[in-house]
Amino acid sequence: MTGEMLACGERTGSGKEDFEMSTTAEALAKDRKPPLPVSFKAALVYWLKLGFVSFGGPAGQISMMHTELVERRRWISEHRFLHALNYTMVLPGPEAQQLATYIGWLMHGTAGGITAGVLFVLPSLAILSALTWVYLAYGDVPAVAGVLFGIKPAVTAIVVFAAYRIGTKALRNGVLWAMAAAAFVAIFFLHVPFPYIVLGAGIIGYAGGHFAPHKFKAGGGHGASEKSYGPAIIDDDTPVPDWARFTWRSTHAHLAVGLGIWILAEGSLYLLFGWDGPLTQMGWFFTKAALVTFGGAYAVLPYVYQGGVEHYGWLTGAQMIDGLALGETTPGPLIMVVAFVGFVGAWVKEIFGPDGLLLAGIAGATVATVFTFLPSFLFILIGAPAVEATRHDVKFTAPLTGITAAVVGVILNLAVFFAWHVLWPEATEAAPFSGRFEWFSLLVTVLAFIALWRYRVGIIPVIGVSAAAGLAYSLLI
Repeated sequence: MTGEMLACGERTGSGKEDFEMSTTAEALAKDRKPPLPVSFKAALVYWLKLGFVSFGGPAGQISMMHTELVERRRWISEHRFLHALNYTMVLPGPEAQQLATYIGWLMHGTAGGITAGVLFVLPSLAILSALTWVYLAYGDVPAVAGVLFGIKPAVTAIVVFAAYRIGTKALRNGVLWAMAAAAFVAIFFLHVPFPYIVLGAGIIGYAGGHFAPHKFKAGGGHGASEKSYGPAIIDDDTPVPDWARFTWRSTHAHLAVGLGIWILAEGSLYLLFGWDGPLTQMGWFFTKAALVTFGGAYAVLPYVYQGGVEHYGWLTGAQMIDGLALGETTPGPLIMVVAFVGFVGAWVKEIFGPDGLLLAGIAGATVATVFTFLPSFLFILIGAPAVEATRHDVKFTAPLTGITAAVVGVILNLAVFFAWHVLWPEATEAAPFSGRFEWFSLLVTVLAFIALWRYRVGIIPVIGVSAAAGLAYSLLI
């Protein structure tokens, strides 16, 4: 579903310059020697740097890794990079973080994979926690409120654009369009929980793959590539290292350690706070969220909203929009918005008392992050050896094609929800269109969508301009 993100590092630079660099690299490929092996320390420095500069969502993050690791540093070949990416695309969870984990694992084993995956997330956790504290402590300051006033409609436009972008790739026939429409009706009108929608779409896709396979044929994948940027450390014909060979012993060991960590963490929270304690419930809830995130962060947000806002009351709908806005402006996976949800939930519940709000927030953000990303590490450390053993392209299956179609409808529901809260901020479910209508927010939403769709402006510039417009408008009225 995210096949449009990156095929061969496209749009990573400035047009002609990128083309000339790529042409030169390919022309000299045969005359270049592979780089020297990369030490664990050197790789650690790169992964840490990536964690601080990985803006632009999964598309930008994957493109950034391709430019650095395939084209410039030549740590891994084009074919091996795309082979790993194809696998991460069919997994639930953040594909960019999983790709970093995969490459780190392929280079330096389990320690390398864990290091790459953790450093991809850790800077984002620290930055987002700090921004969330500012938001909660000083959110009523006029300047901060003005900036958020401009960012909210921009976020609405970003979600609408995400639905459009994914939909144009995923909905290739009437059956898939119907599944997207059905998913929208199910979640918007019938309030069907997101996991049931995913399950139903997967079952329909599985059946469709048998009775109408041409309707559920996988497409839009990355496939193979004929490009070469010169010999790489991990080249097309580089043998699989010993630690990357599939063995049942290794599989069982990683599974046992992963489940052990989860049981230890969730069990400790249960003993300290009880089953109904906010942190214990966060651990359980975000574990489930990690297993249904087919389609990336935009797809899981409705599920997080249903749980965090409607079921647990950790935050309000308006705060959820603000959290997505902060997530869009910080490095790291967009799914890191779960850290915002955990921070706000623990702060609001005052789990450590009124004098320990900051500590509570940090604890909530940490719990949300750990339980969201733990399954991603297991998917790579357990599944990647099998992928390397087969060395065949991993394609989207018919069930995943069905899930992708349903995800479009789910994201559209999220866009409608955001637009409602932004344009009618005083409305309630009993009176859905009551109170003032924000014409300025509508204008910003429309202009932001046009900038993203027509002029292909990046997310960060759109948010920056919208924030400045919101601040200026709030100072004038």
